[in-house]
Amino acid sequence: MNSDVVISTRVRLARNLSDFPFPCKLNEKGKQMVVDKVETAIKESNSALSGEIQFLDLSKMNDAQRTSLVEHHLVSPEFISDTKGRALLVTKDNKISIMVNEEDHLRIQVIKEGFNLQETYSTADKVDTLLDENLKFAFNKKLGYLTQCPTNLGTGMRASVMLHLPALQRTRAIGRIAGNLSKLGLTIRGIYGEGSEPKGAMYQLSNQVTLGISEKAALENLKNITEQLVNQEKITRERLFESLETKDAVFRSLGILKYAKSISHDEAMKLLSNVRMGIAAGEIKEVSAETVDRLFTEIQPAALMVKENKRLSPEERDKIRAELISAAL
Repeated sequence: MNSDVVISTRVRLARNLSDFPFPCKLNEKGKQMVVDKVETAIKESNSALSGEIQFLDLSKMNDAQRTSLVEHHLVSPEFISDTKGRALLVTKDNKISIMVNEEDHLRIQVIKEGFNLQETYSTADKVDTLLDENLKFAFNKKLGYLTQCPTNLGTGMRASVMLHLPALQRTRAIGRIAGNLSKLGLTIRGIYGEGSEPKGAMYQLSNQVTLGISEKAALENLKNITEQLVNQEKITRERLFESLETKDAVFRSLGILKYAKSISHDEAMKLLSNVRMGIAAGEIKEVSAETVDRLFTEIQPAALMVKENKRLSPEERDKIRAELISAAL
C-alpha cells in the first residue's frame, strides 16, 4: 500500500541498562561489560532471535565496511566515528539491528519494506520485551524510559518512514511542508537522518515527541501525516506528468542510466529518482520499482568498495556504478 511513495518503515527504541551509567560516563572496560551483557542476554533468550542474529565487532571492520552499514541504514554516522567499546547485532536479513553503546546503551531498530507502522512497532516491542527480561532497562514511573538525551525521554521511540517525494521537491513545496511539520510533533530530514541531504528526493519523516505521549498515539499521528503527504505527492505527480517536459526528463534519465559509461553518485541518485517516479506514473513499464530501490543502496560509494573488496578511486567507482546500473536496467 502506497509503496510508490513510502519505501520503508523504521521503529527505533532507545534503552539503557539500569545498573550502568550512560555510555558517555563509561570507560572502555565498562562499555565492554555492557556489550558482553547484551550478547549474553540474546544468546540465553531461547528465542528465534538468538539463532538469527549475528555479532559484528566494528573494530575488526575496515572503513568501507563500516560506512556501508550507514548506507544500509543499520547504524548512524555517529556510531562508526569511534569503534571503541561499540558493537552491532544484526539479523541476516538486516531487518533487526541493535547498536550497543551509541548515545544510549541500546538502540533497537526494526526496518520493514513499505508502509507497515504497526507491524514494525510490534516486532520492535517483542525484541524490547525479550531483552528487558534479562537486562532490566532504566525506567521511571513519571519520566518513562531514561535516556542520555532528554529529547528521547518517555517512550524512547523514534518511528519513521522513508518517503520518495520527487514531485514535492521539484515544485519546492517540501520547504513549506517541513516548516509546518514541527508544529505537529514531526520532523522531516534527508536520507540518512539528521543533518543529511535528501539525495534522490528521499526523505525521512519521523516523530519528534517522546515524552507525555504513548507509542500508540505517536504512531497514529505519524500514520495520519504520512497519508496526507502521500496524497499531496500523488496529486502533484499527476499535475507534473501533464507536461511533456516531465515525461522527457524521465525518459532521458532512463536512457542515460542504461548507456552511461561513467556516472557519479549524485547524478545517479537524481536520475534513478526520476525513473522511479516514471514507474509509479505508469510511464516506464520495463523496469520495476524494486530494482530501482535496490540500486539506491547498491550504488553507494562504500557499498561498491565492499562489493569489489578493495579501495576504489572516485573515477573507478563511477565506472563500476555505471556498469552496475546498466546491467540492472
